[in-house]
Amino acid sequence: MSKFVKFGAIAAATLITASAVSPLTATHVSADSKDKTVTVGVVGNDDSKIWKSVAKTAKDKYGVTVKTKVFTDYNQPNKAVADGSIDLNAFQHQFFLDDWNKHNKNQVKAIGDTFITPIRLYATDYKEPKNFKKGDTIGVPNDPTNEGRSLKVLESAGLIKLKKTDLPTTKDITENKKDLKIKELSADQVAAAFKKKSVDGAVINTNYAQEAKIKLDSAIYVEPENKDSKQWVNVIAAKKDKTDKKEYKDVVKAYQTEQTKKVMKEEFGDTQDAAWDKKF
Repeated sequence: MSKFVKFGAIAAATLITASAVSPLTATHVSADSKDKTVTVGVVGNDDSKIWKSVAKTAKDKYGVTVKTKVFTDYNQPNKAVADGSIDLNAFQHQFFLDDWNKHNKNQVKAIGDTFITPIRLYATDYKEPKNFKKGDTIGVPNDPTNEGRSLKVLESAGLIKLKKTDLPTTKDITENKKDLKIKELSADQVAAAFKKKSVDGAVINTNYAQEAKIKLDSAIYVEPENKDSKQWVNVIAAKKDKTDKKEYKDVVKAYQTEQTKKVMKEEFGDTQDAAWDKKF
């Protein structure tokens, strides 16, 4: 799911469905490249430099031509893979894919990990989570995926306790010693509320924090990596009955390289981490 796509707000689909195809070419051309073209669906152009680098590696090492098809609607790339209009997509985390499959006959499957983007807790006047005062208000995104993830961040920061569930809501809070008020807002409004100081703190997706010009290093708590993190790893996905195609595996190998890590670091700094060699 980039900048996710917008990855952090991946559950909040836009209403626009326009898309465009962009060929990514490299200098070396193999004799059979015309038979090895792979179209990858992405959302937005944030990762364009990464995919340009991946395309060069895919062409040079494996003779595979990679093209990207850009979507603006998070509902479309999985449908496009399922109906065969594109080969792969790379725009979503594993949780989003699993949820989509539950409602769509399990048609799409992850074939490789890409990156993970942690979300962060910010405060208007405090330097540590323990400094929040009784009755303070903390803003969180109100879509199910991001709200559940944000509540787990508050729990890991020691501010609340939750029932054991994959996707908690405020109804699943079992302990809230400081009587913190959880204010549910649309994902794109959480950062605005924080900047206006209408909340005392907020859990903000990275892309929205960046758009609001909130410094990421001003966060007082960063989502930790643990056994729950695997579901938030972004993936490359294919149609379930085509996951063994060699050219698809070659695209994954072309992505999972030190060169990709280098480009990712140059483009996004510490806001996202390569995830394919992480152990969760």
